[in-house]
Amino acid sequence: MSTTICQVMAFIVSSLGVAGCIVSTAMDMWSTQDLYDNPVTAVFQYQGLWRSCVRQSSGFTECRPYFTILGLPAMFQAVRALMIVGIVLGILGLLVCIFALKCIRIGNMEDSAKANMTLTSGIMFIVAGLCAITGVSVFANMLVTNFWMSTANMYQGMQNVQNRYTFGSALFVGWVAGGLALVGGIMMCLACRGLIPEESRYKAVSYNASGRNISYRTGPYKVGSGYEPETKTRKSAGYEEAARSEDGRRSYPSKHDYV
Repeated sequence: MSTTICQVMAFIVSSLGVAGCIVSTAMDMWSTQDLYDNPVTAVFQYQGLWRSCVRQSSGFTECRPYFTILGLPAMFQAVRALMIVGIVLGILGLLVCIFALKCIRIGNMEDSAKANMTLTSGIMFIVAGLCAITGVSVFANMLVTNFWMSTANMYQGMQNVQNRYTFGSALFVGWVAGGLALVGGIMMCLACRGLIPEESRYKAVSYNASGRNISYRTGPYKVGSGYEPETKTRKSAGYEEAARSEDGRRSYPSKHDYV
């Protein structure tokens, strides 16, 4: 029962993590314009992995997708790749996890096969969570670097060179989603231990039990009651031969025995 509960909880947590990764990848607010020095502005800019948007004070928002791939920075493309790989692995892990649940029976599938599938889905969730956390962290590092470079340019008198950007809400969603996927994968790997059959332990017990009942003796065997008369006749015959040898009597065949 505990194995089933652990599997179901891991499936729910991992599903939330994978869904969060998808939402975070599709969001546009990966980086938002820093309004610390200018809280009142007519234009607010924010950027995502796929497009950049501008929101005016009137409420009108215009988004423009990135029409190039090679023109983007290498780290930016790496973040895209990490998020996509995490989503693909998470979806595959969910599909494998559905068939690996102990409460779902598919044909004559044994517990050993379900244990292998559970471990596989757990590893997929762990890798997916690590990809999401790594991608979000790399993008956050890029933002921090550009922020301090923009700040240094502002102190040097170049105030209108470029805008400063800070963390967007998509980064926090990605961190939480990656953590949920990682925790779900660990729980799934722990649930795998409850599905492994303990055949080796039972074999060892049966082997030892059969070995204890076997006794080896070097002396003569004790036979059952069915052979007791034969042994007694053998013993009586031996006693008669001993008595004859003691008396010194010998029986010779008579002439009538040769006729």
